[in-house]
Amino acid sequence: MSSPNPPRVSIQTADFDLSAETLALRAADGGIGAVVSFVGTVRDASHGQSVRLMELEHYPGMTEAAIEAMIDEAQRRFDIRAARVIHRVGALAAREQIVLVLVASAHRGQAFQACEFLMDYLKTQAPFWKKEHTPEGAHWVDARVADDAALQRWGIEAGNAA
Repeated sequence: MSSPNPPRVSIQTADFDLSAETLALRAADGGIGAVVSFVGTVRDASHGQSVRLMELEHYPGMTEAAIEAMIDEAQRRFDIRAARVIHRVGALAAREQIVLVLVASAHRGQAFQACEFLMDYLKTQAPFWKKEHTPEGAHWVDARVADDAALQRWGIEAGNAA
């Protein structure tokens, strides 16, 4: 008996378990030969300032739909069998997990490329707003030129960083 497919996208306040998520993704498809994962964490420093907390906000419904569309695009571009994205919102302390991207394919090459594509896309196109809390006060995190440039290598113009 196979287990039900996990949802492709979860936006949540709760932490995630990499091992459990990987097992759930693999359980639905015996043809998976490779799973590539990316786990992002809240850094404890940014631009020379210590960060004690990061707050993440999103538009419920809109954010999930945008990430679903990103996964659809990854499936068009790469030979992948499954993908899962978990992104946390709310207040996260330094060193906490913030995002998980899992990509499964028959072979590793396509999974690595699709995972990198999804991360570049998430950094620039997903509707999240981040506020860092430092000893000097709180401030919203601006888009970075480097993130827009990373997306350009996939033939997608972002233009978020002005």
